[in-house]
Amino acid sequence: MFKNARIYRLNAPLELDELGLHERLADKAFRGCGPLEAMTMGWSPPLGPQADMLTHAVNGCLLVAARRQERLLPASVVKEAVAERVAELEQAEGRDVSRRERSQLRDALLAEMLPQAFTRSRLVPALIDAVAGRVVVDAASDKLAEEVLSLLRESLGSLPVTPVAAPAAAERFTAWVLSGEPPAGLTLADQCELRDPAEKGTVVRCRGVDLGSAEVRAHIDTGMRVAAVGLDWQDALSLLLADDLSLKRLRFADELLEQAMDGAEDEDPALRFEAEMSIMTEQLRGLLGTLEAALGEAAGTGAPRAAADAAMPAGEAPAGEEAPPW
Repeated sequence: MFKNARIYRLNAPLELDELGLHERLADKAFRGCGPLEAMTMGWSPPLGPQADMLTHAVNGCLLVAARRQERLLPASVVKEAVAERVAELEQAEGRDVSRRERSQLRDALLAEMLPQAFTRSRLVPALIDAVAGRVVVDAASDKLAEEVLSLLRESLGSLPVTPVAAPAAAERFTAWVLSGEPPAGLTLADQCELRDPAEKGTVVRCRGVDLGSAEVRAHIDTGMRVAAVGLDWQDALSLLLADDLSLKRLRFADELLEQAMDGAEDEDPALRFEAEMSIMTEQLRGLLGTLEAALGEAAGTGAPRAAADAAMPAGEAPAGEEAPPW
């Protein structure tokens, strides 16, 4: 189950099936960091190291997983080592070490220290939803999501995608909080983040608070706007929706997880994984369709639709009409 979601609109259909995509990703399969490499990134089987395929088809989506490995060598450690080496040289030779020599010393120390540094790996899954014309990356930051998309571009040759955007999202979130009436299917949760548009550094984070309380309204009355709002989707999924339209703190209801596990305890783990992914993709499609319908007007016109009108999720524009940037 994804914990985060960075959402991108596919500007052209992806005309590859599960096997075709696997073959394109194979040239960029994951390998660990070499002795002098600070970071590597490549594709790993989304079903785990025991699987062979670098892709997995489920519910009309293609699941992929990028593995990122980095060597843990903090800049402060390198800086301290350089300072010690510089002090030794200055004391031994009775002269100041130039900036160029410091740079050369740093490069030499990196070459010495990198091979001994520990490594850390993380898996970043992504969904390519050809039906809805979206790519969803389970990344908490734009930087990490863009690294995954860059790797996908390198593997495919091109990947025309546009990040979803709604410039007036904060105003819309604020209206939801003031009225207590988010779009149908959604209910307000007990968390939000308020920002002052006039003073960018001013942030108020509320957790475990009734969003209809006088405290929250008082902040809004001073000119602050809701930059992120906690929502519950049909008692199946809770999340924090930010004004850049990223989803954070995704949590699927225990009942859904029990449904995915029902009758699968003694089955192949791959079947349990399939059940969980089917539930997740179904819920995400419904949620994103609702948010698209609610925020489309505020967002304005976006990229043209990538998928055919057949099997269109709720909230998408019919053929011939302008589509929102979802």
